[in-house]
Amino acid sequence: MIELLGIGHFFELTRSEAIMGFFTPLIVYAVFFLVQLILPGRRVPGYVINPETGKPRNYRLNGMLVFLIMLIVWAFELTGMPHDWFFRSSIYAVAGGTVFAIIFTIIATFTQPEGKVKSRFLACWFGRAQEISFFNERIDVKMYMYVVGGSMLSLNALSGAVYHYQVFGENANPGVFIYAGFFTFYILDYFVFERVQLYTYDLIHENVGFKLIWGCLVVYGWLFILPLWGMAAYPNPGFSPAWTNFWLIGTSALFLLGWSISRGANLQKYTFKRWPERKFLGLIEPKYIQAGDRKILYSGLWGVARHLNYMGEGFLSLSIALIFGYFTNFWAWTYLLFIVSMFSYRQLDDDRHCAEKYGTKKWAEYQEKVKYRIVPGIY
Repeated sequence: MIELLGIGHFFELTRSEAIMGFFTPLIVYAVFFLVQLILPGRRVPGYVINPETGKPRNYRLNGMLVFLIMLIVWAFELTGMPHDWFFRSSIYAVAGGTVFAIIFTIIATFTQPEGKVKSRFLACWFGRAQEISFFNERIDVKMYMYVVGGSMLSLNALSGAVYHYQVFGENANPGVFIYAGFFTFYILDYFVFERVQLYTYDLIHENVGFKLIWGCLVVYGWLFILPLWGMAAYPNPGFSPAWTNFWLIGTSALFLLGWSISRGANLQKYTFKRWPERKFLGLIEPKYIQAGDRKILYSGLWGVARHLNYMGEGFLSLSIALIFGYFTNFWAWTYLLFIVSMFSYRQLDDDRHCAEKYGTKKWAEYQEKVKYRIVPGIY
């Protein structure tokens, strides 16, 4: 079965290496916690209101600095860990990371007051507390997990690219290296706009439960590179020079298109939430529906579809499926399938939250103005 799936390369570790792979996530979590705690950061208010003070919650951000240091540590093998270790130990790391995520979930759930959800299983899945912080808000759990998950996504992709080159050398697939570049750029961009994350779905709606903990630490950090699990075992697809240029340039352009839509939509929403009357990019006039003391934006990118940023993520994930050049291989499409499934659910859940937040009449008025959910003219 393992050979049929094409992931036999993950089971070539010795027993001691497999044990080390299992505990690798725990070591990573601890190192990131200490580094993020020690390094300087800037304190900024977020969107979520602290019920104890009635004011926006305070966050301390240093993700970019943490990410760059971890890249340097990995690149120069300062820990003695080989460049391909993260990739080769992926199976065991996912197993270990999942076990540790369960432990963290139990602690995060049952150290908090019981909320509306009485079922212990559901309380563990969704979480009880919206926010958990340590050391006088020096570390916010949600932002910590995103720093860990995002950084490890890039490092795992880069590690996989190194492994691929070691196996194939001059016959390596250039798409694998561009794929690693995609995710490194994606995460670098995330940290450039780290403050924007404070105004997104996860920070506003999610509680700290297994869904979020496992999603950030394991899925985001290790399983987002699932296509590479299979595709690292395939060499250069051997296209003609002309087709190779078209394939690589066209796929990269699709990635940048998706990133532009997603980043642009998130930045416009961020700008509107912070400065409601300011024109986005100095050009797009903010138009909104007044819903009590809240406002629903419906101009610019948010006038095209109610979740246009998800369409951008869809284009981005499609580019990832195509960049390997093996268009019929199932592994190449796993990330796209995950993203489509996740955002299809999330937009439904977000609509429900928004109807509660703004009122059903005002939300219905917004839906009349912006008819499409994600893809203009289609859905």
